[in-house]
Amino acid sequence: MQQIQDDIDQRLAQRLVALRQQQGWSLEALAQHTGISRATLSRIERMETSPTASLLNKLCAAYGLTMSRLLSELDNEPPELLSRQQQPVWVDHASGFHRRSVSPPSALYQAEFIEGTLQPGARIDYDAPSIHGLEHHLWMLDGELTLTLDARPFRLQAGDCLRYCLTGSSQFHASGAQPAHYTIIICRP
Repeated sequence: MQQIQDDIDQRLAQRLVALRQQQGWSLEALAQHTGISRATLSRIERMETSPTASLLNKLCAAYGLTMSRLLSELDNEPPELLSRQQQPVWVDHASGFHRRSVSPPSALYQAEFIEGTLQPGARIDYDAPSIHGLEHHLWMLDGELTLTLDARPFRLQAGDCLRYCLTGSSQFHASGAQPAHYTIIICRP
C-alpha cells in the first residue's frame, strides 16, 4: 500500500512540474500566483513533502483545474467500470484527509464522484474554489461534518445532504468524535 501511495506522490510531483513548465512559470512566478512560498513549491516538486489539500487547491486554482481533474491526470483514461481497488486514493497526511475518486473526471462527462474521510478534529481550509461555480452535492455517510461556505456554517450528520455552488472560501471540519465520512458529486459549471 505504501508503494502505491509513493507512486501517486511521485506522479503528482511530476505532473505539477509539467503544469508549471507548460505555463512557462518559474517557481517564483508560481509562488506569486498561489501565495505558496517558493521553498515549499520546490520541496513539493522534489517530493520532499506532499502538498496538503489546501495547498493542492491553490495550485489547482492557478492552473484552472479541479483537484479531481488534476489527480485523474495521474492515470490513463479510467475504464467505464472501476472496482474499489482501481479507484485512485489520495491522502493528505497533514490533515488526515483521505480522498477516493469513485468516478474520476473524464472528458466525456460533466460530473465526478468522490468519497472523503476526515479524521476527528481534522480541518481543511480552502481560500477559494479551484474553479468558480462548481456544483456540489455532499451526502454524509457517517460521523459529523461542519462545512462552512463563505462564513456560513452547516452541520451535517449521517444521511444529511447539502447542495451548493462553490463560489468562495470553504472549510471542512470533522466536528464529531468519529471520522467524518461523506460523498460528493461535483459538476462543472
